[in-house]
Amino acid sequence: MNRSIDRRTLLGAGAALAAAALPAWAQAQPTLRFAAVFSDKDIRADMMKMFAKEVEADFKLETHLNSTLFRQGTELVALQRDNLEMGNIAPQDFAKQVPAWSLLTAAYVFRDANHLTAFFASEAGAQMKKMVEDQVKVKILGPTFFGTRHVGLKPKKKISVPADLAGVKLRMPPGDAWQLLGRSLGANPTPMAYAETYTGLQTGAVDGQDNPLPNIQNMKFNEVMSQIVLTSHLVAFDLLTVNLKTWNAMGAAKQRAFQAAADKAIAWSTAEHQKREAELAESFRKGGLDVYVPNIGAFREHAQKVYLASDEAKAWPPGMLDKINAMK
Repeated sequence: MNRSIDRRTLLGAGAALAAAALPAWAQAQPTLRFAAVFSDKDIRADMMKMFAKEVEADFKLETHLNSTLFRQGTELVALQRDNLEMGNIAPQDFAKQVPAWSLLTAAYVFRDANHLTAFFASEAGAQMKKMVEDQVKVKILGPTFFGTRHVGLKPKKKISVPADLAGVKLRMPPGDAWQLLGRSLGANPTPMAYAETYTGLQTGAVDGQDNPLPNIQNMKFNEVMSQIVLTSHLVAFDLLTVNLKTWNAMGAAKQRAFQAAADKAIAWSTAEHQKREAELAESFRKGGLDVYVPNIGAFREHAQKVYLASDEAKAWPPGMLDKINAMK
């Protein structure tokens, strides 16, 4: 049987072979699903829009906020099981699997956002990130600072020292690390989902909550509180994280561009949070809330005693706290 192959057939076959030879990245723009607990009113939502714009040539970013895709605290497991490509993960969630990370969740460890950024850019920070990559199998792109956590209360009782918080039902996120943080302040920590906190304060299920000032504004907690005690007990941050399978599939060039885009977006978000924090304390005062600074020294001393006596402290890397304290 004679077989004739015309020019169109040859061209078609050549195109098919060329497509088959291309890597998956070149054939289709991958969709990366990002999950987070924060709302679309959060500065970090704009951070992710900036990041999406920076990487749009290579990836399509699909954002799922307000815990709409995965319940708060379950995002890390979703990343590990390859059910999610990107997430904004609390360090407390990492501490559940890597006990050494509980150090980074302790009260009064970082002084401010600049101290936090300097740590994660340092050799000591790289050591902690590598622990996560090796043991949890996810890649940390960087810390997403979202303000300094303070105590906000519905009752009007004046708070000066930790003993004043005895018996106060303080809403904390679920998880042992968060409950320890609440106890280190002298309060009675009560686990409750972020999205349920407004109603919890409204109904009296909890007496207070701890969050940075921008979060209080975003979630309108100021509507159901009488005061904000500027305890400054925790420089609050999560970690912008990517599934390791997704990261490894990128190749070196795309990894560098991806990391650079994350660094740029995180730096912008950090600066915006610092700016907003400076404005909000006065805004809340004008709105009728009692906003004041307690005895920070007493809170710091109490918190350090609680942490150093805890089982968690036994897992802290030797000398790591000293390295953090020594950073300028």
